[in-house]
Amino acid sequence: MAGRLKDKVAIVTGSTQGIGRAIARLFVAEGAQVVLNSHRDDEHAARLRAELPAGSTLYVRADVARRDEVDAMVAATIARFGRVDVVVNNAGMNVFADPLALTAEEWQRCFAVDLEGAWNVSRAALPAMLAQGAGNILNIASVHGHKIIPGSFPYPIAKHALIGLTRSLAIEYAARGIRVNSISPGLIMTESAEAWLASCPDPQAERARQEALLPNRRIGEPEEVAYTALFLASDEARFINAADILVDGGRSQLYHE
Repeated sequence: MAGRLKDKVAIVTGSTQGIGRAIARLFVAEGAQVVLNSHRDDEHAARLRAELPAGSTLYVRADVARRDEVDAMVAATIARFGRVDVVVNNAGMNVFADPLALTAEEWQRCFAVDLEGAWNVSRAALPAMLAQGAGNILNIASVHGHKIIPGSFPYPIAKHALIGLTRSLAIEYAARGIRVNSISPGLIMTESAEAWLASCPDPQAERARQEALLPNRRIGEPEEVAYTALFLASDEARFINAADILVDGGRSQLYHE
């Protein structure tokens, strides 16, 4: 079934790589007009712009941790497309450290991007959504928002809070036509995951170890998260609100490390 997002305008933050790129490409394929975003205008942004039709997309460089840049991005969206129907808060960063070795700057940047960034974009888009009586916010959380993995502090704290933000906003604005949901991916083969595997002493052995931990014995693909986002962003999911969907192959349900 094609055109599942026909006539919808979507902002996808952090959309030049990995899960964000897969979501942006799929949304365009399904008829949406999509605002592409990254905190830097680099070769990844240039490549994505070249891949997607210019008439259906707009690239806006903005750091989601900066409220002024986010406000300008939403204003540019409305100026170009006239409305905003869907926000996908995908921009994020990994901060994994020993709690007592973590610097104040690392702590602040983790929460500024992974939590406050989602709130900045949601806060900027909500007035337009409320004015039109409909809107859809989708936060990309993580299995780290459900389970604690040693050595990953403080990232899980931010992702737990992001799921809380999702549920709180969903209930706050449900009667006014706004839906807010989240997706919690597990290990997905993004560029950052590939780089992490490549940095291991034996990349093939580490990949095999990771695959063995998963019930279906394989690592997820960005497109598998993107199709979940497509469903939640579409009118097919119009009665789903304040929900979090795990996309982790069942890994988080296992009782072992």
